[in-house]
Amino acid sequence: MVGAMFLMATSAIGPGFLTQTSVFTVQMGAAFAFAIFLSIIVDIAIQLNVWRVLAVSGMRANTLGNTVLPGLGWVIAVFVFIGGLVFNIGNIAGAGLGINAMLGLDARWGGVIASAIAIFIFVSRKAGIALDRLVAALGAIMILLMLYVAIVSQPPVGQALKNAVLPEEVDFFVITTLIGGTVGGYITFAGAHRLIDNGLTGPEHVKSITQTSVWGILITGIMRVLLFLAILGVVAGGVVLSKDNTAADAFYHAAGEIGLRAFGMVLFAAGLSSVIGASYTSISFVTSQDTPQRTRNLATIVFIVVCTVAFVILRTAPQKLLIFAGAFNGLILPLGFAVVMWVAWRRQDLLGGYKYPKWLLILGAVAWLLTIFIGVRAFSGITALWA
Repeated sequence: MVGAMFLMATSAIGPGFLTQTSVFTVQMGAAFAFAIFLSIIVDIAIQLNVWRVLAVSGMRANTLGNTVLPGLGWVIAVFVFIGGLVFNIGNIAGAGLGINAMLGLDARWGGVIASAIAIFIFVSRKAGIALDRLVAALGAIMILLMLYVAIVSQPPVGQALKNAVLPEEVDFFVITTLIGGTVGGYITFAGAHRLIDNGLTGPEHVKSITQTSVWGILITGIMRVLLFLAILGVVAGGVVLSKDNTAADAFYHAAGEIGLRAFGMVLFAAGLSSVIGASYTSISFVTSQDTPQRTRNLATIVFIVVCTVAFVILRTAPQKLLIFAGAFNGLILPLGFAVVMWVAWRRQDLLGGYKYPKWLLILGAVAWLLTIFIGVRAFSGITALWA
């Protein structure tokens, strides 16, 4: 349960998460609290349904998709795999930049070191246990460091709380971006797939499945709130942050040299955990549940090596490829979630006789309509390739 919970949470908390939250905090100030609050509510609605349907059925999203409509699961798998491949280059780059900020080492060497640690996890004979423990440790480190900087920066907490329910400004583009970044692409299924691989499946485990999914989202929410408060405290003090590296600049202004090193550690942990999450989940989509664990681990190692070589050659993920992968990720959420909701509504035979709660069906249906809007917004980004 803990491994699945942290895999989902740390997969969501990648380098892009840090950049996104930093930029929007500077842009909106305390009003950003409402966007965070609403995105957490929507994330819970989506993950409650995804985790419950997949774990109760005991089938990964690609297997479930193929059961509902032959071939559909492989379509989703292609989207997840391509998106995961491209974004993993960005995750390695983020981890490399984290080591650079922390130790001054060249970012390319930092990326290679992060990849080597990830590969070591999957080489281990006890890869499953190592994976669960490492992502939990990385998640705890990030939360503690964020908490330290959030306290030191002395943010206007009262103003943030007020804006969480009575916002001075509402920006739906920001809200949809947050939701897409927290439960988009492979992130939607990372924790549920880990839960299935750990054997926690079936109607008898519904309570545990529900608790784990909610805690995974809450951990992500806590991370975002702490980062928001850390940067808000600096911005509220009148400091103008660098547009090129907003988060690092905020940490430096909040806690000096210690803050900068702390940011490096957070960025490294975020990058490394996202490399592990993206690699594990991407491979889980292009293999079956009957594939031997050793074969899956070897495939995951090859996946990481390919991404690392691409990073060393390119130094970062090319912007056009990121836009293209972003469009793919935007399609995965409504398509994959549609399969989940179809099974919840119409295919209870796949849920072992489990009676699905009506309130969760309605909540899921509303959330699915929102994912279509997110998907359209994300896919429109593909036009930037020909701009």
